[in-house]
This record gives sequence, C-alpha cells and structure tokens, in this order.
Amino acid sequence: MESAIKKADVLIEALPYIKKFHKKVIVVKYGGSILGEESIRKSVLEDIVFLSFMGIKPVLVHGGGPNISDRMRSSGKKTEFVDGMRVTDNETLKVVEEELLYLNELIVNELTSLGAKAVGLNGKNDSLIQVEKKKAKIDIGLVGQITGINTELINEELKKDKIVVLLPMGIGKDKKVYNVNADEVASSVAADIKAEKFVLLTNVKGIMRNAEDANSFISTLTVEEVDNLKANKIIQQGMIPKVQACVNALNGGVKKTHIIDARTPHGLLLEIFTDKGIGTEIIK
Repeated sequence: MESAIKKADVLIEALPYIKKFHKKVIVVKYGGSILGEESIRKSVLEDIVFLSFMGIKPVLVHGGGPNISDRMRSSGKKTEFVDGMRVTDNETLKVVEEELLYLNELIVNELTSLGAKAVGLNGKNDSLIQVEKKKAKIDIGLVGQITGINTELINEELKKDKIVVLLPMGIGKDKKVYNVNADEVASSVAADIKAEKFVLLTNVKGIMRNAEDANSFISTLTVEEVDNLKANKIIQQGMIPKVQACVNALNGGVKKTHIIDARTPHGLLLEIFTDKGIGTEIIK
C-alpha cells in the first residue's frame, strides 16, 4: 500500500506541470554520442512517448556524429573538424545523410513500437531548414548556417498529434544540400516555433563549477551568469555550443532551457514533471 501511495504522490506532484504544458511544444535535442546506446535510447523514447500521451507536443532533433565518424573511419576516409564543425565534401555529405536517415528511421520505428504516432522529417526537404554556406577561418565545405525554418511543416504534423523526429540537414538558395549542426537546428526550431521548453540531452549531469567536485553542480543559471562562467573558463570546450544553443533559444523567445544527463533513467520526465528536476536549467 505504501508503495502505491508513493506512486500516487508522484502523479499529484506532476499534475500542475501536466496542466501547464498541455498542448505546448517541447523541443528535445538528442546527441549522437548517446543515441547508439540501446538502453538509454529506450528510456529517452519512453519519456517522449509519455509526453505525447500527456498532450504535450514533442519535437525531437537528433545528431549522429559518432555513427558518421565510425563510417568514415571504416571506409578509410579522414575526418576533419574546424571549430567543432565537420569539414564536409560531397563524399562526406553522402555518408552524413545515410547515417542520419538510418538513425531517423530507427527512432521513428521505436517510437511507433511504443504506441506513439511519429514522423521523420529531413531538413533538406520542402525548404524545411533553409541555410547558406557557413563561413569559417578555412573552407569547411558543405556546412550550412541556418537562415530560416519552415515551421508550418512541423506544426502540421504536431496538429496530427505526431512526434516530429527531425534530422539536421538543410538546403541553400543555390539548391545545394548542407550538413547542419544539430544543436543549432534544435535551438532555431525551438525559437521559431515558440517552444515552451528546449531540452538538451547529453552524457553529463549538467554544468559544474568544478568537474572534479560532484557537489559543485549548478541547478539554475541566468544568461548573465553564463557569460561570467564562460569568461572564467568554467563553461568550456564541448559545453560551450550546448550552452550557446540554450541562450539562442531563450533569446528567440523560448521560456526555459535545460541541459540534462540522458543516462539518468527517465531523466526527461524528472526534469519536466518534478519540483527539483535533475539537470541545469538556463533562464533569462
């Protein structure tokens, strides 16, 4: 009986959040580094299906970096990065799209097997993600900088109560297809669609003041505090683009952003439906 009462308490705690976020859009970025781990993926996708059944409208943007790098290595082709961006020639672009399509279909099929309605969208189709060639200190090839998002296409699917699973490729005015950073796609979609929340799933707990000290975890940050932490090298390396994606989403009108550890079982639900949450939230 005590166990059943505890379960009921959890549901009651979630009730105000379920009410608050009903019919609202939540954009989730699912990083490629944790996409390949089946048990983690199952937990994440179960959470997303639960959100959908609660009347929330999830948009899932996924990467595929490790899969792409593995394919490149196995084919003997060297992978190069400039400022965190993959140098993309025509041959690399083909591998990128093949791997992203494979992951997109995998996610859609697994969501469907859990009882949800889901649809995979490729950002290059129907001018969904509009881009121009990204400028860098050297030519990085077919890498796109986002200039616009066709949110009508996404909204049409959300109105059908479908979970949208979006892969990060774009199309330019030059009719060329471009590889696009998944964090940038997710934050741009969240801003343009005026999402209630933007959640980045990663493989770390969140933002720490000291990576060696578990007690230095930061649960809430403002945009101003983010700037200070970056200046003091507390936010650095791989966390910088993730935090910047959150800041860009906030500046675009998203209410709240979160960085959470996808390895925590049902971490997405804990972050959204409980008072304390488990990750770092970044707010205006």
